[in-house]
Amino acid sequence: MDRLGAFEQMLDDILHQNEREQIEMKKLKAAGKEKTAAYRQYLGNRMFYKMILDKYRQYGLLDERM
Repeated sequence: MDRLGAFEQMLDDILHQNEREQIEMKKLKAAGKEKTAAYRQYLGNRMFYKMILDKYRQYGLLDERM
């Protein structure tokens, strides 16, 4: 895999993981488990993903819709 391909794969992985964790957070929230360690871990991960995705946007590597 070339360097560009690796960046594209990383972006795809982050987008999918972010989506999966958002779904899990919604399930936990619906069950009233916002104070659990799992929920807080997902929240921390999502903040990290947001930072990475914002960097992609900053450099014009990600469409604003994503």
